[in-house]
Amino acid sequence: MSQIRITKQFNFETGHALYGYDGKCKNVHGHSYKLNVTVIGKPINDSKNVKNGMVIDFGDLKKIVKEEIVDKFDHATVLNKNTPHLELAEELIKREHNVILVEYQPTSEQMIIDFAQKIKARLPQEIKLHSLRLQETETSFAEWFASDN
Repeated sequence: MSQIRITKQFNFETGHALYGYDGKCKNVHGHSYKLNVTVIGKPINDSKNVKNGMVIDFGDLKKIVKEEIVDKFDHATVLNKNTPHLELAEELIKREHNVILVEYQPTSEQMIIDFAQKIKARLPQEIKLHSLRLQETETSFAEWFASDN
Protein backbone atom coordinates (compact mmCIF):
# COMPACT_ATOMS: atom_id res chain seq x y z
CA MET A 1 0.00 0.00 0.00
CA SER A 2 1.10 3.57 -0.71
CA GLN A 3 2.69 5.89 1.81
CA ILE A 4 0.43 8.88 2.43
CA ARG A 5 1.23 12.22 4.04
CA ILE A 6 -1.39 14.02 6.09
CA THR A 7 -1.11 17.50 7.55
CA LYS A 8 -2.87 19.26 10.40
CA GLN A 9 -2.49 22.96 11.16
CA PHE A 10 -2.36 24.46 14.66
CA ASN A 11 -2.45 28.08 15.82
CA PHE A 12 -1.07 29.57 19.01
CA GLU A 13 0.14 32.90 20.39
CA THR A 14 3.57 33.04 21.97
CA GLY A 15 5.86 35.79 23.20
CA HIS A 16 9.64 35.68 23.18
CA ALA A 17 12.78 37.81 23.19
CA LEU A 18 16.12 37.17 21.51
CA TYR A 19 18.95 37.99 23.88
CA GLY A 20 21.93 39.60 22.18
CA TYR A 21 20.09 40.19 18.92
CA ASP A 22 20.87 43.46 17.12
CA GLY A 23 17.33 44.32 16.02
CA LYS A 24 13.82 44.90 17.34
CA CYS A 25 13.42 41.24 18.31
CA LYS A 26 15.70 41.78 21.31
CA ASN A 27 12.58 43.22 22.95
CA VAL A 28 9.84 41.02 24.35
CA HIS A 29 7.19 40.63 21.64
CA GLY A 30 4.80 38.02 20.35
CA HIS A 31 3.64 36.18 17.26
CA SER A 32 0.53 34.42 16.05
CA TYR A 33 2.23 31.17 15.09
CA LYS A 34 0.85 28.64 12.62
CA LEU A 35 2.33 25.16 12.92
CA ASN A 36 1.76 22.66 10.11
CA VAL A 37 2.50 19.09 11.17
CA THR A 38 2.87 16.51 8.39
CA VAL A 39 3.17 12.82 9.15
CA ILE A 40 3.62 9.90 6.76
CA GLY A 41 2.48 6.30 6.90
CA LYS A 42 0.39 3.63 5.25
CA PRO A 43 -3.38 3.83 5.68
CA ILE A 44 -4.81 1.09 7.90
CA ASN A 45 -6.13 -1.72 5.73
CA ASP A 46 -8.38 -3.62 8.13
CA SER A 47 -12.15 -3.40 7.74
CA LYS A 48 -12.59 -4.40 11.40
CA ASN A 49 -10.51 -1.46 12.60
CA VAL A 50 -12.60 1.66 13.33
CA LYS A 51 -9.77 3.73 11.82
CA ASN A 52 -9.70 1.73 8.59
CA GLY A 53 -8.37 3.83 5.72
CA MET A 54 -6.60 6.35 7.96
CA VAL A 55 -2.87 6.92 8.33
CA ILE A 56 -3.62 8.37 11.76
CA ASP A 57 -6.85 9.81 13.07
CA PHE A 58 -6.61 13.62 12.82
CA GLY A 59 -8.00 13.68 16.36
CA ASP A 60 -5.11 11.53 17.63
CA LEU A 61 -2.57 13.79 15.92
CA LYS A 62 -4.34 16.83 17.37
CA LYS A 63 -4.14 15.36 20.88
CA ILE A 64 -0.38 14.81 20.60
CA VAL A 65 0.40 18.27 19.23
CA LYS A 66 -1.96 20.07 21.61
CA GLU A 67 -0.47 18.32 24.66
CA GLU A 68 3.17 18.74 23.60
CA ILE A 69 3.11 22.15 21.92
CA VAL A 70 -0.09 24.20 21.79
CA ASP A 71 -1.27 23.82 25.39
CA LYS A 72 2.23 24.63 26.68
CA PHE A 73 3.28 27.42 24.30
CA ASP A 74 -0.03 29.22 23.77
CA HIS A 75 0.04 32.58 25.57
CA ALA A 76 3.41 31.77 27.11
CA THR A 77 6.62 33.77 27.02
CA VAL A 78 9.65 31.76 25.88
CA LEU A 79 13.07 32.86 27.07
CA ASN A 80 16.55 31.37 26.95
CA LYS A 81 17.37 30.39 30.53
CA ASN A 82 21.10 30.83 29.90
CA THR A 83 20.87 34.61 29.49
CA PRO A 84 20.13 37.60 31.70
CA HIS A 85 16.51 37.17 30.60
CA LEU A 86 16.35 34.72 33.50
CA GLU A 87 15.81 37.71 35.83
CA LEU A 88 12.88 38.86 33.68
CA ALA A 89 11.50 35.31 33.65
CA GLU A 90 11.67 35.07 37.44
CA GLU A 91 9.78 38.35 37.80
CA LEU A 92 7.10 37.24 35.33
CA ILE A 93 6.73 33.90 37.11
CA LYS A 94 6.29 35.75 40.42
CA ARG A 95 3.44 37.63 38.76
CA GLU A 96 1.89 34.32 37.68
CA HIS A 97 2.76 34.60 33.99
CA ASN A 98 3.23 31.46 31.89
CA VAL A 99 6.97 31.37 31.17
CA ILE A 100 8.88 28.63 29.38
CA LEU A 101 12.62 28.60 29.93
CA VAL A 102 14.54 26.81 27.18
CA GLU A 103 18.17 25.87 26.58
CA TYR A 104 18.23 27.64 23.22
CA GLN A 105 17.70 31.04 21.60
CA PRO A 106 13.90 30.98 21.01
CA THR A 107 13.98 31.60 17.27
CA SER A 108 11.57 29.85 14.93
CA GLU A 109 14.48 27.69 13.78
CA GLN A 110 15.30 26.45 17.27
CA MET A 111 11.68 26.12 18.35
CA ILE A 112 10.86 23.90 15.37
CA ILE A 113 13.75 21.56 16.25
CA ASP A 114 12.36 21.32 19.80
CA PHE A 115 8.83 20.70 18.47
CA ALA A 116 10.04 17.95 16.13
CA GLN A 117 11.68 16.06 18.99
CA LYS A 118 8.57 16.33 21.16
CA ILE A 119 6.16 15.22 18.45
CA LYS A 120 8.33 12.33 17.19
CA ALA A 121 8.51 10.91 20.70
CA ARG A 122 4.71 10.64 20.89
CA LEU A 123 3.84 9.25 17.46
CA PRO A 124 2.88 5.59 17.05
CA GLN A 125 5.81 3.50 15.81
CA GLU A 126 4.31 2.99 12.34
CA ILE A 127 3.81 6.76 11.79
CA LYS A 128 6.78 9.00 11.03
CA LEU A 129 7.06 12.75 11.31
CA HIS A 130 7.65 13.97 7.76
CA SER A 131 7.88 17.74 8.20
CA LEU A 132 6.98 20.78 10.25
CA ARG A 133 6.40 24.33 9.13
CA LEU A 134 6.35 27.05 11.76
CA GLN A 135 5.01 30.32 10.40
CA GLU A 136 5.99 33.28 12.58
CA THR A 137 4.56 36.09 10.46
CA GLU A 138 2.53 36.31 7.27
CA THR A 139 5.73 36.18 5.21
CA SER A 140 8.26 34.33 7.40
CA PHE A 141 8.51 30.67 8.39
CA ALA A 142 10.93 27.89 9.28
CA GLU A 143 10.68 24.35 7.99
CA TRP A 144 11.97 21.02 9.34
CA PHE A 145 12.09 17.89 7.17
CA ALA A 146 12.91 14.41 8.47
CA SER A 147 14.84 13.74 5.26
CA ASP A 148 17.25 16.55 6.16
CA ASN A 149 17.95 15.28 9.68
